[in-house]
Amino acid sequence: QVQLVQSGGGSVQAGGSLRLSCAASGGTFSAMGWFRQAPGKEREIVAARSRSGISTYYADSVKGRFTISTDNAKNTVYLQMDSLKPEDTAVYYCAATTSFAGAMTPTGRYNYWGQGTQVTVSS
Repeated sequence: QVQLVQSGGGSVQAGGSLRLSCAASGGTFSAMGWFRQAPGKEREIVAARSRSGISTYYADSVKGRFTISTDNAKNTVYLQMDSLKPEDTAVYYCAATTSFAGAMTPTGRYNYWGQGTQVTVSS
């Protein structure tokens, strides 16, 4: 069965960095990505990457600051977050999909989800 297990996260001051990891098992996925949900707000896509590595997507709010990468041999996706801002505070979820269609969009569609991890950025 499919499992996505996240690690990383925590608290950091504005301008700092954090790295999130998500190890997937039980399937082969066309794309993996990261979402976040801030208090009182809807879940939003942050970044996504196809298994091939050819296609990537970043939300405008994180372009130039966040980097998504994958290690296909380990079935793991990472999110390197630099120059963090208080607005980045949210619960971050990794996600995977067996269908590429709709994955690289602002409202990307995904089949499987990690447990979420808190990222808190203070001023």
